[in-house]
Amino acid sequence: MPMTSPKLDPNTRLAAERTRLALERTLMAWIRTATALIAFGFTIYQIFRYLSTAERLRAPFVSPQIVGVAMIVIGLTALILAWVQHRRAMKALQADFGPMPGSLAGIFAALIAGLGVIALLGVMLRL
Repeated sequence: MPMTSPKLDPNTRLAAERTRLALERTLMAWIRTATALIAFGFTIYQIFRYLSTAERLRAPFVSPQIVGVAMIVIGLTALILAWVQHRRAMKALQADFGPMPGSLAGIFAALIAGLGVIALLGVMLRL
């Protein structure tokens, strides 16, 4: 006999839904932050790569290319950690309140992480 979750009263059901939506919004905020870091890192790398071939630049203390790569890596790391935290929180919520709808933010996080890996590979293969 399959185990069914107990019927929740409307207030509890709505509280669980609000919590789920808050978890989705939080992951989306992390996705925006990670996307900005990845995009800025890639842009910094490309701009200084172009400038180094177009004109002679002074040798900086820290290479802008290294800063660009570091920003991409930090963005990817933040995105992965945020996704792991999101999954854990969703599993805890499901354990307390039963099945929840799938996470669109989780799918979007995976897509952005894929783009971040492509950007990192593009940068690393040109170093």
